[in-house]
Amino acid sequence: MTDSTMKTPAASAGATDDAELYLDAAATEPVSRDVIDAMLPFLTDAYANPASVHQPGKTAAHALDAARAAFAAGLGAKPDDVIFTSGGTESDNLAVKGIAMARMRRLGLRPVYDAAGEPDARRPRIVISAIEHPAVAQSADWLSHWFGFEVVRIPVDHEAHLDLDALARALDGEAGERTTLVSAMLANNEVGTIEPVERIVALAHAHGVPVHVDAVQAAGLIPVRMRDWDVDALSVSGHKFGTPKGLGALLVRGRTPIEPILSGGGQERGLRSGTQNVAGAVALAIALDGSNRRMAARYRQLVASRDMLIDAVRRVVPRAELTGDPERRLPGHASFIFPGVTGEALLVDLDARGIAASSGSACAIGRHEIPATLLAMGIEPQVAKSALRMTFREPLTREQIERISLAIEESYTDLTRR
Repeated sequence: MTDSTMKTPAASAGATDDAELYLDAAATEPVSRDVIDAMLPFLTDAYANPASVHQPGKTAAHALDAARAAFAAGLGAKPDDVIFTSGGTESDNLAVKGIAMARMRRLGLRPVYDAAGEPDARRPRIVISAIEHPAVAQSADWLSHWFGFEVVRIPVDHEAHLDLDALARALDGEAGERTTLVSAMLANNEVGTIEPVERIVALAHAHGVPVHVDAVQAAGLIPVRMRDWDVDALSVSGHKFGTPKGLGALLVRGRTPIEPILSGGGQERGLRSGTQNVAGAVALAIALDGSNRRMAARYRQLVASRDMLIDAVRRVVPRAELTGDPERRLPGHASFIFPGVTGEALLVDLDARGIAASSGSACAIGRHEIPATLLAMGIEPQVAKSALRMTFREPLTREQIERISLAIEESYTDLTRR
């Protein structure tokens, strides 16, 4: 493929009128030149294994330590909290399975069924929200399938906010004593709603239950202060804030019991064996710092352009309904349902008009599914099929917003006439 045949996504203020507008930043971001330049020395010259005792190995180990410290600081954590992984999915799996199994042992719970096939009265529990990413939800289901865990899903309201009263009830009494973990996302990937993490942590800790927070969609977009919030474990994924894909981390406090789910050489505090990717760790530190700096400088402009886009879409398609919290949501996240059409048809039509968006989550390979968050919010399945998500990391210009709203208006009109 030659350069002339490649289309470059562009959603920055300087994009030309005929450039493709990339409005799927929540799925992945491009890698900046700064990140690539920072990685290169550790791929070419300083490539040694950081576990080696010779000088090249010590050089790599020093770079790994420096990256760990910088990355932790960007998330309000300490260097020893950071376990480097391959991304958000692995981090969520390690947190949910590792903490739940360690706590099961510590609490003296039995992962078995009695002879009659009924769940044991002392079986372990795990509490998650009804809108968790599949990496969390399916990890909980795995615990249920193989170890008899009771999985409790806490409902959300029509704006995708976790029902704190329901969480309190789920943690009360004998059932709470059997609860190994509460897992809740910081910001929802499908509708952008930001959850009250500090209140969730306070409720769980009042019952002696640790909390894992999936911050994959939030890191680099809103402030993340792991230790200030007293969070026990927190997952992030680098490609959401500008690293190559396949990089991430689980931040887990030393006080939190956790079992590894990979066996091997004992790297990363024995929780994630395998030779560390020094270049990847450097990328995570540099990209997070850059994303945090951009967030601080452009947050208000990003929120303003998001709100302008929401208003423009509502104006051209009065039937369109915003999903998620209209205010307490990610700054570059606008999501809607469009009754009368399907999201898949709308996405295809918009793509033909040079607008790249999504229907909710981009993590299901080759499938266009009804966004699970919308169903949990009480939206009817047929209407939930019409979901459209537009996410961006740079403020949109008025011209771009006008172009997007015009494309949506034309697409919606054409589709409803068919």
